[in-house]
Amino acid sequence: MKSFMAKKDQVEQKWLLVDADGAILGRIAARIAPILMGKTKPTYTPHIDTGDYVIVVNAEKIRLTGKKAQMKEYDYYTHYPGGHKFVSFSDMMARKPERVVEMAVRRMMPKTSLGRKMLKKLKVYRGPEHEHQAQRPEKIELF
Repeated sequence: MKSFMAKKDQVEQKWLLVDADGAILGRIAARIAPILMGKTKPTYTPHIDTGDYVIVVNAEKIRLTGKKAQMKEYDYYTHYPGGHKFVSFSDMMARKPERVVEMAVRRMMPKTSLGRKMLKKLKVYRGPEHEHQAQRPEKIELF
């Protein structure tokens, strides 16, 4: 019995639309990551990008459970002495809610060059409008 291995030119990628209105951050990220990787398709091949494009709208309406909204912090380093900075979840949601969703999904993706390529297929928008009408995305329910 032979195993099926997809070729780069055989892969058909669809565009999917996800509405994040009222969704829990970790749950939606855990469902988006396998779609980007292609693990939801029977043609999944580990070394080929077989995943679909995902458009996430209403990122500003995403939520966390429990006390995470008050406790969660994002950190980064400026590469200067004493440059370890912290940003609270509420500040990040006020400034860049798209970034919150992107970071949650990115942390669930493979940490390789293929994982970075797969992550470029994620498009996140703050409100209900997006600029990918020409691709005719299918609306999917993740819950």
